[in-house]
Amino acid sequence: MLETSARLLELLSLLQLRRDRTSSELADRLGVSTRTVRADVARLRSLGYPVDARPGAAGGYRLAAGTAMPPLLLDDDEAVAVAVGLGAVATQRLGVEETSLTALAKLEQVLPARLRRRVEAVRGSTSVVPGVERPLDLSVLGAVAAAVRGHERLRFGYTKSGGGDGARHVEPQRLVCWGRLWYLLAWDLDRDDWRVFRVDRMVPHAPTGARFAPRAFPEDAVVAYVVGRVSTAAWTYRARVLVHAPAAEVAATIPAVVDVEVVDASTCRVELGAGDPDRLALVLAQLGVDVEVVDGDELAAAFDRLATRFRRAAGGTTATRASGSSAAHGSGGRHGSR
Repeated sequence: MLETSARLLELLSLLQLRRDRTSSELADRLGVSTRTVRADVARLRSLGYPVDARPGAAGGYRLAAGTAMPPLLLDDDEAVAVAVGLGAVATQRLGVEETSLTALAKLEQVLPARLRRRVEAVRGSTSVVPGVERPLDLSVLGAVAAAVRGHERLRFGYTKSGGGDGARHVEPQRLVCWGRLWYLLAWDLDRDDWRVFRVDRMVPHAPTGARFAPRAFPEDAVVAYVVGRVSTAAWTYRARVLVHAPAAEVAATIPAVVDVEVVDASTCRVELGAGDPDRLALVLAQLGVDVEVVDGDELAAAFDRLATRFRRAAGGTTATRASGSSAAHGSGGRHGSR
C-alpha cells in the first residue's frame, strides 16, 4: 500500500485525466478502501485542488477548474508561459509531442478562467509567415489526446481530402505526429475496420463518456501502419520498378513505406508511387543505382524528361567540349585526306 503522501500524488494524477472516476475504481487503482479514497479527496480539497463529486451510478470524482491556481509552485505569469510553451512544443518534431500534450491537458484543466483567457489571447494574436502551414488547433488535439488516454469513444465531424464532410464514431487508439501534421489511428465503429484521420480535419463533438477496451495493435507497428496508409492514399501515380540493389538497402533508403520484393541477393522489385511521376523519377534517381521500369508508362516518360533536362543542364560544359573535340578531330581527318 502506498504511503499517504505518495497515494495523494497518485490520486491527483488519476483525477487530472479528463474523465470521471468512481470511488471503487480509484480504490482498486490505489489498493485502499473507498472510505480512504473519500478521506484522500477531502485532503486534496483542503490543499486547494477543486475535486468535483458527481452522484449516481455513472458519477464519480473529477478534478475541475477552480477560482485560483492549486499549489503547483507556479505564479500566474509562469502558468501562462508554461501553457503557451507546451502548446508550441506539441506542434514540433522534438520527440516529446505526446508528453507535452498530456502535460498541457493537465495544466489547462485547472487554469482559472482569467489565465485561460490570457493563453487563448496569446494564441489568437499570433501570426505565421505566409506560406507556412497554420498551427493546429490545440483544443482539438487536446480533446483527441484525452480520448486516447482515457479510452473513451470519440464522435467528430470529418472533412475528407476531396472536400466532403461526414460524421465518424471511433475508438481512438494512438496519435502519430508526422512533420507538422497529426494523425489519429482509430477503430471505426461504423466501418468495422482501422482508419487513419488527419486531426486538423476533425471537429470533435461533446465527449461520449463511453469507455472501451483497447484493441490489440503492436506498439512498434503503429507508425509504420499510419505512414503506409497516409503515403499510399496520397499516391496519384503508381509504378513498379526493378532496382539493382539489395532489398534491405532500398527499403532503408526510400523515404516512404513501400512494398519491396526480393528478386535475388542484389536485385529487388519495388511498388511505389507519388503525387506526380516526375517527383517519383527524382526519388528513384537519388538511389544512385540502376532501375528499370516494369509497369508505369507515366514514370518511363518522366525519366525521359529528366534525362533531357540533365543533358540540357550539362550542354554548356561537358557536351560543348565533347562536341568541340569531335569537330577538331573530324576537321583534322578531313584535312589529312586531301
